[in-house]
Amino acid sequence: MEYAENILGTIGNTPMVKINKIIGDIPALVLAKYETFNPGNSVKDRMAVKMIEDAEAEGRLKPGGTIIEGTSGNTGMGLALAAIVKGYKMVCVISDKQSKEKIDILRAVGSEVVVCPTDVEPDDPRSYYSVSKRLAEETPNSWYVNQYDNPSNAKAHYESTGPEIWKQTDGKVTHFVVGVGTGGTISGVGKYLKEQNPNVKVWGVDTYGSVFKKYHETGEFDENEIYPYITEGIGEDILPKNVDFSIIDGFTKVTDKDAAIYTQKLAKMEGFFLGNSAGAAIKGLLQLKDKFTKDDVVVVLFHDHGSRYVGKMYNDDWMREHGFVEDN
Repeated sequence: MEYAENILGTIGNTPMVKINKIIGDIPALVLAKYETFNPGNSVKDRMAVKMIEDAEAEGRLKPGGTIIEGTSGNTGMGLALAAIVKGYKMVCVISDKQSKEKIDILRAVGSEVVVCPTDVEPDDPRSYYSVSKRLAEETPNSWYVNQYDNPSNAKAHYESTGPEIWKQTDGKVTHFVVGVGTGGTISGVGKYLKEQNPNVKVWGVDTYGSVFKKYHETGEFDENEIYPYITEGIGEDILPKNVDFSIIDGFTKVTDKDAAIYTQKLAKMEGFFLGNSAGAAIKGLLQLKDKFTKDDVVVVLFHDHGSRYVGKMYNDDWMREHGFVEDN
């Protein structure tokens, strides 16, 4: 009989899918690492379980404890599933720019959800970074995950996502393209792929309002680059320790409008019902098309599922309200 011992046993080994229409005249073979097949419908399931298991092994997370994390929704979901299986309480701290669906889903799986304002400085006591830390200090027998700086985040992708991509492409992958938020995926996968073949190019997709691209190119943390943006799950107004800039060959920035429009296009042109960061990732890939030749194998990773954005990027009224209508 074939079965998993619990839901956590179904994490990983996600499929690779050829992208056909939306890539236009890009001559390369373009493949999607399709992470929505994880049980929590996102790539974050991988690192959520890894961070918990490492914290258990090191004695930082004790039986009956409370897991506390600031999340844009997907890491919270992965942590919540593991908390259910392993018997922990889960508190998710989320910013108010995230979709209502994400908040509802976290509550549906038994998490307590604390909503914080988006448009405040990271060190403001109201920010979701600050609130997460404060709750961890105030809550007995709790563990603050801190996915941004927790090395188990990148390690999860070095140990699982990277090797899967290498195996599924028979070692022929030449470029890896992915949206960057905490930095765990790009750094872990990128490190593994470059160890197998130093010529693999690793490209990060950033958003306007985030500091990554300029910092990578100049070494300057420019606060003038920081302003509120709508795209979910990528970009930061901080420099997480999990972003290993030495592994990244370059960044391309995608507008909120393009990310939203291309999220819809992926569904309508490829049957890929994905989240907002996938729209940014595919538009970023199109912006990089001059980097690819007919002999290349390009892998773009799609983080999460469209069900979390039905009231936003998949709602035409919402799209019109934000001016996210394609120019004719």
